[in-house]
Amino acid sequence: MTAPSVPPTAATLPTSPEPSASHRPCLTELRLSAFAGHRGAGFPLGPLTVFAGPSGCGKTSALRAYEALARLGGGARLGDVFPDPVSCVPERARPDAQRRRGFRIGCTADGPEGPVRLDVAVQVEPELRIAGERLTADGLTLLETALRDPGRRAVQAAWHTAGSAPVTRAPLPDDRLGTALLPLRVAGKTDGQRRVLAAAEQMVVALRSVFACDPRPDWMRVPVPTGSGRLLGGCDNLADVLWRTRSECVRRHQQLVAAVRAGCAGPVADVLAEPLADGTVRAVLDRGGGHRTEFGRLGDGELRYAALTLVLLTGPGVLEVDAAGEVPPAMQTLTVLADGLDRSLDPRQRVELLRLAARMCERGHIRLVAAVSDGSWAVRVPGATVVHLDP
Repeated sequence: MTAPSVPPTAATLPTSPEPSASHRPCLTELRLSAFAGHRGAGFPLGPLTVFAGPSGCGKTSALRAYEALARLGGGARLGDVFPDPVSCVPERARPDAQRRRGFRIGCTADGPEGPVRLDVAVQVEPELRIAGERLTADGLTLLETALRDPGRRAVQAAWHTAGSAPVTRAPLPDDRLGTALLPLRVAGKTDGQRRVLAAAEQMVVALRSVFACDPRPDWMRVPVPTGSGRLLGGCDNLADVLWRTRSECVRRHQQLVAAVRAGCAGPVADVLAEPLADGTVRAVLDRGGGHRTEFGRLGDGELRYAALTLVLLTGPGVLEVDAAGEVPPAMQTLTVLADGLDRSLDPRQRVELLRLAARMCERGHIRLVAAVSDGSWAVRVPGATVVHLDP
């Protein structure tokens, strides 16, 4: 189901990663044991991963599962993460003797503690709750939970202690990810407890800082009021973000202008936001010679290309993401999820965008997981891991 990665070349990618890149926790595998249309599936995740396949093959559901794990890792409640949980249950899944049905997802996070696996079983019917969770490393179970008593709103948890008692047992909520709660529950007095904490923290840091991005061209054409300057997932407030970022980092803005110039028709001397009389701002392309083109006149492909370029060239301080504030930035990696990455893009734009993504991802501070309908062009971009899905 997967295509081998094409190794990066020195001509297109930086020659050396940032010093801390190899120590940043990141997801290296997504597992969909039973989720929507997937059964027994495991997908490798590189710095730049592209899921490719026709409509109905499961690209969107794979990104959906990734985002769900990220939100659970950030402490979100199960009902908020899965507002329509029945759609996550495999279509032909049969209920057991207690009329229970659900789904199973998981992932592997690599980092200073080595590979750490997380697997979660979610019961959807008759009630939405976490039925079981397991955190493992080197074949050792560090945390295991199970729904022992359906009448209680809790799961029975046991985590590795390696002290006078091999494990510690305690109830945990059945609507939260236990791994995300461990730093608040484990004392860290024994070597075993410290190992549990290190593994849990690695997993949570790897899952956090996810930005799901799907630029909406119609929204981007409308002037917007100035606000937080943090880019939303639909990129409808792109003008507000440009109003902020153009003066914050001249070098990064020059990179944005160069990237937009490569993907937009006509000359591009600058990308900026200009204020209007009603207090709003609108994004424009400076064509040079006193000529400007407002974003409202650009095509859908140009708008999506410009927005995705800005996303790849910024970071958690600009994007509306749930960053782990207690973790130093040098230990964090921003993951961008882009469903329909190639939507409305012409062949030149999609290649330029993926090349930019490869350069940025090679540095280690950002990763991209995207979905495209046809991956034949993506396999030719150095640095991309292309996962081909069949319907």
